[in-house]
Amino acid sequence: MARIPLEDNYDDVVNKAQRGLGISDGELARRAGVPAEALAALKSGAFNEAVARRVARHLGLHPDALVRLAKKTWYPAQPVFPTGFAAFNTACGDMTVNSYLVWDARSRHAAAFDTGADCGGMLEFLRAERLALHHIFLTHTHGDHTAGLPRLAGETGAGVWASGREPSGFPGARTFGENTRFHLGALTIRTLLTWGHSPGGTTYCVAGLSHPLAIVGDSLFSCSMGGSRDDYAAALDNNFKKILSLPNNTVLACGHGPVTTVAQEKKNNPFFAR
Repeated sequence: MARIPLEDNYDDVVNKAQRGLGISDGELARRAGVPAEALAALKSGAFNEAVARRVARHLGLHPDALVRLAKKTWYPAQPVFPTGFAAFNTACGDMTVNSYLVWDARSRHAAAFDTGADCGGMLEFLRAERLALHHIFLTHTHGDHTAGLPRLAGETGAGVWASGREPSGFPGARTFGENTRFHLGALTIRTLLTWGHSPGGTTYCVAGLSHPLAIVGDSLFSCSMGGSRDDYAAALDNNFKKILSLPNNTVLACGHGPVTTVAQEKKNNPFFAR
């Protein structure tokens, strides 16, 4: 897959944090000690490092990580999987969305994680690699992640799974709770409920590949996270305690933007860097 841009710019991060915390522009400018017009310019994409650093501290963002994002001086190193993992990136309006496959090399049994806007590339890959798709796991049910679900389920016969907190509504789909385990040949897939961006946002931890893998959907992006107006505190807490507590070498397969790792996000994500 070609290099994918980071999902969010620095101003997206600032706006997500401010919305989540419910702080007005006037109050944020007062707390940060910056003129209202300087804050407005920053939020509209006119980067000023001094203003950004002042604002970051009052939004719980790491100033250095926010500056690196704004200056585009960092991009996550991409892990290499010898086999058993494939990523797909499809266009959806003015953005792109990711979906993923994992499979057991011996049995050729596979599982899909979301479908993206178009599952055609995934279906071609399944046929080319002679993989049998057994499960379709949804990280959440937003339309950009499930647009290809009827076709993928219809052409493969794979079972559809989603969190019991956010049922898919797809005929015949089944639900699960936290810490449900699925087996796919030698692979184990464990569910973690990382809700906040959506009511049933789910992270799938996959063991048995060359790297530990967590498919996180929109719970976390490289250098950002999915927005949440009503459950922002829960989103932060779930991401920090359930995703970023995984081993540092865990690969994070995000719903948008590039693949990253726990170690890289703990250092470079403005929401979580310490």
